[in-house]
Parts: sequence; C-alpha cells; structure tokens
Amino acid sequence: MSDDHVYLSLAEGHDEGGDARWAFGTGFEDPLHGVDTAVPAGVDATELAATCLALGDDALVSAQRLAEWTTRAPELEEEVALANIGLDLLGQARLLYARCGQVDGTGRGEDAYAYFRDADDFRNVRLAELPGGDFAFSVVRLLVLSSWRLAHFERLAASPDPVLSAVAAKGVKELTYHRQYAADWAVRLGDGTPESHRRMRAALHQVGPYLGELFTAYDVRDEVVAVLAQVTEAAGLPMPAWRPTPGAGREGAHTEHLAPLLAELQGVARAHPGAVW
Repeated sequence: MSDDHVYLSLAEGHDEGGDARWAFGTGFEDPLHGVDTAVPAGVDATELAATCLALGDDALVSAQRLAEWTTRAPELEEEVALANIGLDLLGQARLLYARCGQVDGTGRGEDAYAYFRDADDFRNVRLAELPGGDFAFSVVRLLVLSSWRLAHFERLAASPDPVLSAVAAKGVKELTYHRQYAADWAVRLGDGTPESHRRMRAALHQVGPYLGELFTAYDVRDEVVAVLAQVTEAAGLPMPAWRPTPGAGREGAHTEHLAPLLAELQGVARAHPGAVW
C-alpha cells in the first residue's frame, strides 16, 4: 500500500464540488480514499478505535496550541516552523479520526470528533492542553510530546491494522523533524543566556508533573527518558522529575484549560452546523 493513498496533503482535493468539512475547508476528499478500511481478522475494533481517538485528540489539541503562536513567535522563521508542525499534527488527527469513525460503529466523520464533542469526551493527555506559556515552555512541551509520540508511532508502524500502520509510518517522518526542531531549540536556550537558561529550567519544572501520564499510557518510557537525558545534558539542564499518574486525560479527566481551548476551536462550527465555506 502506498502512503500517498493514506496521507493526502491539505492542499489536495480542493474543488467546489467536493465534500464540505468545517475543519479543513470545502471540498477535501476522504483522507482514506482508496484504502481497504476493513478491520483485519484478529484486530479488536474497540481497542483500535480507542487508540485512534486518543492519538487524534493529542494531535488536534497540540495543533491548536501551536496555532496560538501565529503572529506571536520570536521570529518569522519560527512562526512558520511552528505552524507547519501544527499542520502535520492536524493531518495526523484527520486520518486518525477518519479511521476511528470507520471502526467504532458510529460512522462519524472528522468534524464530528473535532467540533461536536465536549471536553470530558476528549482523550488527549493533559500536557497537550496546558496554556502555551512562553517560548521555552512550548519548546519543552514539544520536545516531550514529539519524543513520546515518535516512540509510540514507531511501534504502531508494525500494527496489524494497515491503515493505522500507514498513518504511523508517515507520522514517524514528521515527528522525527518535530523532535529535532525542539531539541535544537532546547539546547540553544538551555546553553544560552542566563535568562533563557532560567526559563528552560522553569519550563522543565512545569512539565514534570505531567510526564507520569505519558509513561503509563504506552510502554515507551525508557526511550523517552533517554532522549530527554541526552538533550538536557547537552543543554546543561536538569532532567524533569515525574511520578505515576494513571488515568487522567485518557479517561476524560482534564485540567480547566481544555474547555476554553475547545470553545475557541469549536465556536464557529457549533454556531453554524453543516455550513459550507
């Protein structure tokens, strides 16, 4: 199966006669067009849907937070980079939501998952929903989440479900860049001025309490810790501390920050359901 059939650019399929989607404009084709979407024998459809939903929610919420840097990033080059990373994650969310709707028995489309669920229906990890803070915090969060997601996607590339496997294989390439971008900035800021070093230490302290949730969600702790250790050592920074935090976002228990984020994300779609633009 070609990845090109599974992962379509946001710029493809944009014509006036196509299907309208609030999330992505008018006329985009089904992102799983041409792919055999039958659930393979031996694959638990409920578990597959839950995995796609959770990873889709992580990507959508992370993309929304990254979009907040538009017009606010330290330099134009970084604004473009963060926007592109957000678009990569939005593309992943599209595919994961589409797959979820095909295997969870509801037949729902992408917009139903993105725009017409409340905060307690989301299954993203809480780290993704925290307010953006300063640039140092966004760098640290991106480093942690991209390292964690990359390690998980590398495993999912061998999934018995061909759709999830293809989505993960394509995502590995994107997430490798996301992680490298964040690592480069982490070293630059940690080993920079006293002020940038101070901000990075503060960001690591803020992120620390949310790491335990990542490490209980999937068995990738050793890989993620190794990456963080390498980067923080190069940056002259301390490793963030963590403690086990089972459940939380994966069970719908979120911080107070998710609902306002979703209100902004979903407001227009809910005010004009079914509208075309």
